[in-house]
Amino acid sequence: MNSPDDKMTREERLAAKLRENLRRRKSQARGLQSEIRESDGDALPNQGDAS
Repeated sequence: MNSPDDKMTREERLAAKLRENLRRRKSQARGLQSEIRESDGDALPNQGDAS
């Protein structure tokens, strides 16, 4: 019952969760950027062809 989280304040727990979330979101963004670079934009429609 006496885990390290028990001694942390609410603000400290929230700050830790925010940092964890930020790291996860950055990792996801890096993954999406690498997918976009690998596809060289072929998956994106050509806006000039919309006419």
